[in-house]
Parts: sequence; C-alpha cells; structure tokens
Amino acid sequence: MKPTIYDVAEKAGVSIATVSKVINNTGRISEKTKNRVVDIMQELEYQPSSVATALTGKKTFTIGVLVPDIANPFFAEVARALENNARETGYAIIICSTDYQREREQDYLELLLKKQVDGIIIATDPKDWKVFKKLQSRNIPLLMFSVDHPSFTSHVVTTDDVRGGYLAGRYLLDKGHRHVAVIAELNRASGSLRVEGLKQSFADEGIKFNDNLVIYSKSKIGEAREAAKEILKLENKPTAVFAATDLIAAIFMNEARKEHVVIPNDISVIGFDNTIHAEIADPGLTTIAQPIEELARLAIHQLLQSIEKPTMSGHRIMLTPELIERNSVRDLMNHTNKE
Repeated sequence: MKPTIYDVAEKAGVSIATVSKVINNTGRISEKTKNRVVDIMQELEYQPSSVATALTGKKTFTIGVLVPDIANPFFAEVARALENNARETGYAIIICSTDYQREREQDYLELLLKKQVDGIIIATDPKDWKVFKKLQSRNIPLLMFSVDHPSFTSHVVTTDDVRGGYLAGRYLLDKGHRHVAVIAELNRASGSLRVEGLKQSFADEGIKFNDNLVIYSKSKIGEAREAAKEILKLENKPTAVFAATDLIAAIFMNEARKEHVVIPNDISVIGFDNTIHAEIADPGLTTIAQPIEELARLAIHQLLQSIEKPTMSGHRIMLTPELIERNSVRDLMNHTNKE
C-alpha cells in the first residue's frame, strides 16, 4: 500500500504539520527533526502529491509540452531535447501529442491544469487560440516553440523559417534548378513561411515561381505519400522538390524509388529540419537544419524565467537555420552528380 503523510508523521514521531513544513521547506524546524523526517520519507519511499504541493502555492517542478505529432522525428527530437534541458534544472516534462485534433488539445490542457504544471510549452499551432489566451489570463506561464502569434505576449523561441526557405531556394537555383515543386504543410505557420522564403529567392533572381507546383500535405505518412504521387505522375516532372520537413522528403524519396525515379539523377530533393531521416536517407538528404538543442535550451530558460517572474514581459528569440549539404541534389550547372 502506498505510504501517506500520516505514515511518515507516525514513524517520525512528529505531527502532520511538521512533515508538511519539511516537504515545503517552511516554518522553523530543527535540523535534527528535519533530517529525521527526510530519512523516514526515503525509507518509506514516500512521494508527496504534486497536486497537494501545488495547492500550498509551491511549485510542482513539472512542465507541460504540447506537440502536434510525436511520431514526427522533429518533434520527437524536440521532446527529448526539452526533457534533457528540463532535467538539468530539476524539472520533469509531460509530453502531450495532440495529433492535430482540437478535442485532444483541449483534453490535454485540462490534464495539465489538473497536474498543476508550473508552465506550458506550446509546440503546435493551436486549434483554438481562445483557450490559450484564457491560460494567459490565469497567469500560467506559456512559451511558444516554433510557433508565433501576434496577439500572444508570451515568450517565443523559434527558427527563422523564411530564411530557411530562402536558403533552400537559393541552393537549388545555384545548382541550376528552375522547375521546382514544393510539398508543405501550408496551414502551419512554419510551412507557409518556408514556402514564402523559397519563393522570395526565385523573385530575387527575377524567376517566376509556378504556384501550381505547391502541394499541401501534413507531415504524416499517408498525406505525404499522396502528395509525392501527385508530383511523380506529372508528365513534365520538376527537376527538384523542396519538402518543408525531412519526413515529407523521406517519404517522397521512397515513393520515387518505387517508380524507378532515381534521386538525384532524375529528381533532386531538399528537406527541412535535419532530423535522423536526413542522416539515414539514401542518398543522404540535403536539408535546412534547425538548431534543436539550442532552441530547447533557450525555451526551458525563458519559460523558467516566466515561472520565477510571472509579470516579466515576453521575449521573441529567432535562431538562424543552416544548410546541410549531402547527396540528394544534382548540380545541373556542371551536369555532374556528387559522389
């Protein structure tokens, strides 16, 4: 049977109030009594209720994290990086994967509130912004991770997606690609901004981008597969595809292989994120890298500042992405392939 605060008090020979003071580090208690209570707690393997602790106005040392899809390698790596950084500061992470569903989003928010988390990191485009604004009105520290919204005053830690898309477009142009298709999650801010950056690179060269070659897809296997098939069945196939996530890029490469389309000889591919998919792809995937570790470090740091100082105004931090060159893009200028 799980030990209770009553068991600790009885075995230590003190009152329940004394045990509570030790747990919450309040009141005047002798070092001898404090040590005895702590020893008994360890002996009984007693764990104070996080909710009960929160009701006393103390921290629970937990942070909620909302992601749209934990199966997406990018969000899996983000979750791991956030957890590692949180642990270093004594915090635990509760990961909630919404699967892009409004109902799940609301259910998880209710769960996090019941758990009395000290703060919430939002790494998904909310389906209902009003719910999150209510959280702000209750002074619950929030941080937007790779998501931004002008009406929010919370901290924001993100990557310059426009710059990333521009880097991808500039790289393809330098390699001689003009007939380029795009697969992107356009209803996510990050996806539309990456496409915006790519188009800007073409505009700067005075080249009109063909909007008919922009295909919508979530970063989910089924949808990305259909988007890939749509491009591969074109009579006038593009020389290159910009996939707004590595997951989409990997799925496109797999579908191309089924159709005996050789990457990069027949079609070049460039991704975004620099997840494990980019490293294990064959050929290696050229991609735009997000600094995941640095994003996570800054996110935890900024959120903890909000927890310590609830009245602190929000800060917006935007990091610069980086092009990682591998072997998935053919150089049409020199008519040679990278070995």
